[in-house]
Amino acid sequence: MSEIVILSGSPSEFSRTDLVLKYLGTLLKEEGFSITHLSIRDVPQEDLFSAKYNSPAIQEISALIQEAKGVIVGSPVYKAAYSGVLKALLDILPQDVLQDTPVLPLMTGGSSAHLLALEYTLKPLLATLKGQNLKGVYLVDSQVDKLNPEQPIVEDEVLQRLQKQLYYFVDVINRQKVAVG
Repeated sequence: MSEIVILSGSPSEFSRTDLVLKYLGTLLKEEGFSITHLSIRDVPQEDLFSAKYNSPAIQEISALIQEAKGVIVGSPVYKAAYSGVLKALLDILPQDVLQDTPVLPLMTGGSSAHLLALEYTLKPLLATLKGQNLKGVYLVDSQVDKLNPEQPIVEDEVLQRLQKQLYYFVDVINRQKVAVG
C-alpha cells in the first residue's frame, strides 16, 4: 500500500505538470513516505471512453486512492479547467473515493490568467469526491524548467510556496495518523 498517491491528469508525454508532481514525489520519499505515481496516460482508453467503472484497472486505481493517507492531484489548465481525461477518470471512480483524505491540488497553466481554475474547477471537483482539499498550488509554465527534472522549479519564491504547501500536506497526514493511531 502506498501512503501517498500522486495522480497526473496530463495527457501530454512531456508535461510540466508531471515534472512538478515527480519532484513532489521525490521530496515526499525523502520524508519517508511510500509513493505511487498514477498517470491518466496509463489508464486504458477503452475504460475511460466506455466508463467501465468495474474494469480491473479502474478498480485498482480506486483501491490505491481509497487506501492512501493522502493524494496529490495535478492537471494542466485546458480551456480554463482541468483536463478532460482527468475528469473522465474521476467520473467513473466511486463517489466517495477521497473520503476524509487530505488532497493537495496542483495546476499548471500558460499564464496567471488561469489562476482561478484551481479554485473554481479542480477543488470543487475533488470536494464532490469527499476529499479534504488543502490550499493547492498553481504554477505558470514559465516557472517550470522542462530540462531540469531533478529541480524543475526555476523561481525561489515559487519553490518556497510549493514546499510550504507540501509540508503542510505532510503535517495534515501525520496529524491524522496520530489521531487514528
